[in-house]
Amino acid sequence: MVLNGLHWTLDVTFSEDACGVRTGHAPQNLALLRRIALNALNLEQSLKRSNRQKSNRVAMDKNYMLADCSYCLFIPT
Repeated sequence: MVLNGLHWTLDVTFSEDACGVRTGHAPQNLALLRRIALNALNLEQSLKRSNRQKSNRVAMDKNYMLADCSYCLFIPT
């Protein structure tokens, strides 16, 4: 199996291959949400860490989560 960079990043950051969702529209919906989250993590530059580390911090720190989510809505200049 050949992995491209996006698939590898999604698998490492969000354990996409381990996800058990397989029926209905749920796989496509989760894939879209993961890509949105990955883009937000890539745009956020205040913390120089890996996307996996940023994702863990988002899960634990509400203020960091709000700051990271704001990058989805507004692109800082």
